[in-house]
Amino acid sequence: MTATITRPALALEELVTQDLDRICKALDTEFAAMAGQHLLITGGAGFLGYYLVQAALHAGKGGRHAPIRVTVWDNFARGRPEWLDALASDGQLDVQPYDLTQPLPASMPAFDWIVHAAGIASPTYYRKKPLETMDANINGLRNLLEYAAERGRRGPPVAGFLFFSSSEIYGDPDPSFVPTPEDYRGNVSCTGPRACYDESKRYGETLCTVFAQHHGVAVKMARPFNNYGPGLKLNDRRVIPDFARDVLAGRDIVMYSDGSPRRTYCYASDAVTGYFKVLVRGRPGEPYNIGVEGPEISVVELAERVVAAARELFDYGGRVDRQASPEAAYLVDNPVRRCPDIRKARSELDYAPSVAIDEGLRRALTWYAQSPQGSDR
Repeated sequence: MTATITRPALALEELVTQDLDRICKALDTEFAAMAGQHLLITGGAGFLGYYLVQAALHAGKGGRHAPIRVTVWDNFARGRPEWLDALASDGQLDVQPYDLTQPLPASMPAFDWIVHAAGIASPTYYRKKPLETMDANINGLRNLLEYAAERGRRGPPVAGFLFFSSSEIYGDPDPSFVPTPEDYRGNVSCTGPRACYDESKRYGETLCTVFAQHHGVAVKMARPFNNYGPGLKLNDRRVIPDFARDVLAGRDIVMYSDGSPRRTYCYASDAVTGYFKVLVRGRPGEPYNIGVEGPEISVVELAERVVAAARELFDYGGRVDRQASPEAAYLVDNPVRRCPDIRKARSELDYAPSVAIDEGLRRALTWYAQSPQGSDR
C-alpha cells in the first residue's frame, strides 16, 4: 500500500470503537434481551462477522448487560482473520473450525440465538464455487433449522434464528418496483451465472417459512442491500474494496463497466444494527430489507465519491478509468437498479440507518489504510 493519510484522522481502534458504540446504543433493547445467553454465528470470520461478533461481545462490556456468550463456526476457506485471533482472550468467545455443508456435530450446545451467515457472497467467488455456495445456503441452513425444531420439541426453544438471504433474490426488478418492497416476487434467472447464489437464497427463504409455519421455529430472513465497510477485505472483488485497492496502490480506479447500474450503499454499522434487530424483533417467517433508501447512485458516481474521499484523506491524485471486463460473464444478469424499500424494518423494528455515504466511504478507506485485516492476504 502506498497511500498515506495526510490529514488528522481517526486511529483504527478509535474508528472501530465508535462503530461498536453506535451499534450497541441502537441495540440496547435487543442486547438486553440476549444478555447472559448463547449466540451461534456461522460464517463469523467473514465480512459481516467482523461487527456481528465484536458488537455482541462489546455489548457485555461496562456492566450494563450480562455478557453474551458467542460461538463462531467457520470453515476458514479464505483464511483465519487476525481480528478473530485478537479476541481469543475474551472468555465469552469460542471459535471452532466447522464446515456447515457437513452434518451437524452429534453433540450440539444449547444455543439460544442462531445467525446463519455462512456462505459465499461475492459474485467472483460464488461463480467459481457454485455447488459449495448452494450447499451452505440450503443443506447447512436445513441442518440448523432441524436442530432448532428439535430444540423446540424437547425443551426451551431457540429464541431467535436469522438467515442471511440477499437482495439478489429480487433479480433485476421492474422499474415500477424500485425502491423494492419485501412483497415483490422478483425477476430472477434460474440458469444464469448468478443463479447458484440467487436461487439458493430464494429456496433458503422457503425453508425458513416452512419451518416457521409448521415447526414453530422463530426464524427470520434479512435481505442485505450492498453493505460495505470494516471487515470487507480488499480481495473480496466487490466494487468498493476494488476501488479502495486501486486507491491504496496509488493508481487510477479501474472500472470494468460503463458505470451505469444504480445502487444504494449501507455502511457496516448500520447494516449490523439492522441484522440484530431482525434477529430479536422480527416476526418468524418474515423477510426484512436491510439497507438505506438513498442516495441511489450510479457505479461511476460511487467511484467519483471514492476519489473525492481519497483525495481528502490521502491527497490521492488518481482518476476513474473505465475499461471493458476481461471476463465475459462479469455483468450477465447484473441488476440495473438496486434500492430497498425499508419501511417494514423502520415500522416493525425501529430500524434507522444514520451513516451517510460520504462519511461511510471515508471511514471505510480509513479502515483499509490502517488495518491489516483489509489486506489482500
